Amino acid sequence: MLDDLKMIHERDTKDALGIIGKEWQQLTKVFAVALEPKPVSNIVYGGMGGSALGALMSQTWPGYDRPFEIVRGYDIPAYVSEETLFIAVSYSGNTEETLSAVDQAAAKGAQIVAITCGGALADTAREKQYSLVLLPSGLQPRYAVFYTFRALISVLAEAKLLTEDVAEVAAAADFLRDATAAWMPTVPTKNNLAKQIAQECIGRSVVIYGGPKLYPAVYKWKTGFNENAKQVAWAGAYSEFDHNEFLGWTKQPVRRPYAVIELRSNLEHERIQKRFALSDRLLSGMLPEPIVVGAEGGTILEQLLWTVALGDFATIYTALLSGIDPTPIDLMEKLKVELTK
Repeated sequence: MLDDLKMIHERDTKDALGIIGKEWQQLTKVFAVALEPKPVSNIVYGGMGGSALGALMSQTWPGYDRPFEIVRGYDIPAYVSEETLFIAVSYSGNTEETLSAVDQAAAKGAQIVAITCGGALADTAREKQYSLVLLPSGLQPRYAVFYTFRALISVLAEAKLLTEDVAEVAAAADFLRDATAAWMPTVPTKNNLAKQIAQECIGRSVVIYGGPKLYPAVYKWKTGFNENAKQVAWAGAYSEFDHNEFLGWTKQPVRRPYAVIELRSNLEHERIQKRFALSDRLLSGMLPEPIVVGAEGGTILEQLLWTVALGDFATIYTALLSGIDPTPIDLMEKLKVELTK
């Protein structure tokens, strides 16, 4: 069915596949950032949903040489001070949790950077003279993750906080461009890993596991199944898995309507790699046979981007198999309206 281009065109009314087929281009975007040099003792990133995913990715690459925390909520940590770089990210610019966090950070005297398309966050940044980085508009936040990731890297570079060479991002974009070609709708299922994964996941609750380096991709897959395919999904991480969740697969529930996906990297700690293999062996017959995805790429950045992009394709194909248009999030929009009453 996924090789029927007419069906795909009819169900994918907003061309989600076309958008993610060009995601690699987002990594080449050059963002202008203006920052006054100030001492930075810690970094706090405020963002929700898709706007937080770029920050998750940044914990794998480039990483941080000082305390870094992601705030997904209304309130900020008590330690925020004048030596905090507070990066507020809201694609729409109207995320109420992030706007609340910005106000609190301002009251603490933090140095504030706003990353957004516009909305109230952009208005506040202009009024208060915060550093403002404008993202290209017109996308769902989950399809603009590489934009927010690239913008964050630009902020870190301008603040002299980048621990890796920014040129790696451009090189990784070229790698991802070539990799993405293998998952496009015109590539038949027998040669298309993303379509094959979708066939295994339709109508099932999906559980995705990964090690620390690929956990941002694991979480992106989880949210992709939620928002694109409108399916329940969970994200888990090794080696924490072996300290609790491991036993959860041994007894209940007896019937297991799950699809299990493991995102593996040969660049993870060797003990993490061993835990995957050993856990699967000990859980044989209890854990549904996992779909093992070996990340491709010669660097951890390439592997991270590769797995994130593959998850976008796989979850959109899962939606299309289910007869679902992947782009609309009507119930979520209704929730936002109800909250304003």
